[in-house]
Amino acid sequence: MAEQLLTENDEKHLTKPLLAVAFLASFGSSMLYGFNLAVVNSPAQYIKDFYNETLVEDYNWTPDENQLTVLYSLTVSIYAIGGMMGALLVGKLVTKYGRKGTLVRSTVLVFIGGALLGFSRMCRMPAMVIIGRFITGVHSGISLSVVPMYLGEIAPKNLRGFLGLIPSIHICLGVFIAQVLGLHELLGKEEHWPLLLSLVVFPTTIQLMLLPWFPESPRYLLIEKENIHATIAALKRYRPKGDIQAEVDEMQEEQRSLSSIQTVSVWGLLMDRSVRWQVITIVVVNIGMQLSGIDAIWFYTNDIFSDAGIPGPYIQYTTVGTGAIEVISGMLGCFTIERLGRRPLMIGGFLFMGLCCAGITVTVLFQAQVSFMRYISVGCVVGIIAGFCIGPAGVPFLITAELFKQSHRPAAYTVAGCLNWLSNFTIGFVFPFLEMYLGPYCYLIFCIICLGVAVYTIFIIPETKNKTFMEISQMFADKNNILKEELHSNGLLKMAVMNGYGTLGRHN
Repeated sequence: MAEQLLTENDEKHLTKPLLAVAFLASFGSSMLYGFNLAVVNSPAQYIKDFYNETLVEDYNWTPDENQLTVLYSLTVSIYAIGGMMGALLVGKLVTKYGRKGTLVRSTVLVFIGGALLGFSRMCRMPAMVIIGRFITGVHSGISLSVVPMYLGEIAPKNLRGFLGLIPSIHICLGVFIAQVLGLHELLGKEEHWPLLLSLVVFPTTIQLMLLPWFPESPRYLLIEKENIHATIAALKRYRPKGDIQAEVDEMQEEQRSLSSIQTVSVWGLLMDRSVRWQVITIVVVNIGMQLSGIDAIWFYTNDIFSDAGIPGPYIQYTTVGTGAIEVISGMLGCFTIERLGRRPLMIGGFLFMGLCCAGITVTVLFQAQVSFMRYISVGCVVGIIAGFCIGPAGVPFLITAELFKQSHRPAAYTVAGCLNWLSNFTIGFVFPFLEMYLGPYCYLIFCIICLGVAVYTIFIIPETKNKTFMEISQMFADKNNILKEELHSNGLLKMAVMNGYGTLGRHN
């Protein structure tokens, strides 16, 4: 009994290999997403000047201000289009190459994109900037789904939430780093903007050198590749002192529950009534995450700070301060998720964001009459950012892994990723028109969306903390009108005991 308690206690500990691979995968992938979101803000005018100068001197075309704005908007938004393309590739890539294998192979996109961005000014080719942004967007579209999938599969159930939010911390960290490096005292000068945009290659180089030395996802190795020996080796690497027998048994139970080890397609996922509510859930939380108003806040933070009376030269430092708040809020969510669970972070985050969105509407309407309302509006902006980073920024990616079994998970991440990027792209284009026609009332739309997602979470999404993937599937069985026995009914595979772990065999 004492030996059993010891092994169970060890299994709950965060091991160095687990922590290392979580930080390494996030540092070279997730952080780049946040960096690329924010990096074009600081050199915006320099990029427009480069476009104007090149088009006039090399192509004898003098664009007006509107045309330059369109070119710059294309430079910004093409990243989201590339992200959506990358999300569409996730299912096929992770099935063919595995989770870690996909991350390693996709690094080539960063080197190509970074080279195009870095040498664009030297070659005097604006198209290189746009194409480079598109290619780095494809990489982000892939990694934004694959990193949480990989970490969710290698983590023990009691650490899945903690490891699953490490990517969201790195996203916030990427935004913060881009804001700091974009300061005029550092790389925020005209001659340095190509270097600033191409810095993405350095984290990726570190990832490429070190990540191949870590094992592939044990669940992928056992359930999809049927390689029991590689699975045991991977588990022993990630849990040197843990009891891996229970985890192998749980994976084999999931294997037995699958009607086929073939990965389900996106169409198959959408048509499968046994995961109907899981699909609805990832649709709601991923669209809600992007349509919560966070992107609009990021795009127009400088305008709000300017309206609040903050002097122009100090706005960049205030913006960096919001980036620091993002990182701190992300860390707070990461270190509390295993105590509080997923639901409180989602519900609390969206409710707080909804309250702050309504607060922006009220303060903007009355700031002309009441001077201190301007400072409350700044507080509401900070509140939206903090509320988002505590839970809604990372939990949707985490629960996308938790709500589905191995056969459905790649397709689920494809759907979630496409919706995420499509919503991101939509809000970037629609928000200026909403603000033009609705003024400060446009934030009430975001308020309603945030409250709607919070209500959905309260009534529909169960708590998945410390639950196995099979247990979570059983929790949704009643909602999907599926008998729990059907989750275990296929019998295509049977397990024979070998060296205490089991091997795969087929029924005759």
